[in-house]
Amino acid sequence: MIITTTPTLEGQQIKEYLGIATGEVIVGANIFKDLFAGIRDIVGGRAGAYESTLRDARREAFAELENEAKRLGANAVVGVDIDYEVVGQGGSMLMVSVSGTAVRI
Repeated sequence: MIITTTPTLEGQQIKEYLGIATGEVIVGANIFKDLFAGIRDIVGGRAGAYESTLRDARREAFAELENEAKRLGANAVVGVDIDYEVVGQGGSMLMVSVSGTAVRI
């Protein structure tokens, strides 16, 4: 499956627009990651645990997007947008949302 942020596919003709496909993942930030991230804020450096969690959430959101596009009969998704939001009481959760137009090329 081709997934792209561009509205078209170079060298390919879109034959049918099948609708919007989405993928959303919400992950909780556990207390140990918060603690170590807070220490990183003080002493500097990268928050590896958060980066790993974010990467995993993004992969899962794209997998959901691809599965929904396949369910719609698509073989590509164009115009993909990726959004990150902090949600929950006190920003305790991270939401990764991806959406795009499912198409058949």
